[in-house]
Amino acid sequence: MKMASISGKVFTLGLISFWYASNIGVLLLNKYLLSNYGFRYPIFLTLCHMMACSILSYVAISWLKVVPMQTVRSRVQFVKISSLGLIFCLSVVGGNISLRYLPVSFNQAVGATTPFFTAVFAYLMTLKREGWLTYMSLVPVVAGVMIASGGEPSFHLFGFLMCIGATAARALKTVLQGVLLSSEAEKLNSMNLLMYMAPVAVAFLLPASIIMEEDVVGITIALARDDSKILWLLLFNSSLAYFVNLTNFLVTNHTSALTLQVLGNAKGAVAVVISILIFRNPVSVTGMFGYSLTVIGVILYSEAKKRSK
Repeated sequence: MKMASISGKVFTLGLISFWYASNIGVLLLNKYLLSNYGFRYPIFLTLCHMMACSILSYVAISWLKVVPMQTVRSRVQFVKISSLGLIFCLSVVGGNISLRYLPVSFNQAVGATTPFFTAVFAYLMTLKREGWLTYMSLVPVVAGVMIASGGEPSFHLFGFLMCIGATAARALKTVLQGVLLSSEAEKLNSMNLLMYMAPVAVAFLLPASIIMEEDVVGITIALARDDSKILWLLLFNSSLAYFVNLTNFLVTNHTSALTLQVLGNAKGAVAVVISILIFRNPVSVTGMFGYSLTVIGVILYSEAKKRSK
């Protein structure tokens, strides 16, 4: 019994480590490809991510039986899933575009404002009101990002707007998912939802990449002829993007949604430290104070939400 308990803890610890590695790894690799390596095609990069998510999701569910296969039961449900797929796609594209212009540290600071946008969209779409403590906890979240923006040496307005847009789209997807797939008959677990959303995202991204990133396929092939490393980087990066979603699901299943939230708060700080060490981007005391204030606000928000339940 004791051995089973120890092996269970080791397995959970391994899952959490893999979750950290895939989340931070894909973020840093995106930054490296789009900024340092010079592969300036964020839409095509997102297309690669979504193609990997489509293929690996199907393999994991249909062949490996990671979770039971759930079917789409109606045309209406398919339209709802497609809407979520489009918003999901916009959030990933916006995040990748922002990494071309912003350091990972600032990208994470802005991304930490997700609870603010979630609260706003939840109120606008469902008229759901939170307790005053929950709303008060959002003040340091927003104030922290404003301070961090003012103190960011590498601030870029377009990159900032893309990052805000990506964060808002991520929050909108979460709220919409709860509204659109609320009935028991329509509910899908996150792995099945990803399997259906990813091909929809591919359908949107393929023409967008061809039109907006002219001759991106030809350029990628030419790059691969000169340096085959780019193909391995894209393949590894795309696989990591899928494992981010897989480990999110597995960690939630083996622990709880609350544990994932706590881990997510810590992940941002870890990603900031690692990115500064790797990319050597300049940081200011004001910027770090702003980011710290945002993280404190997110922790207070999580606590306030727990007490209101």
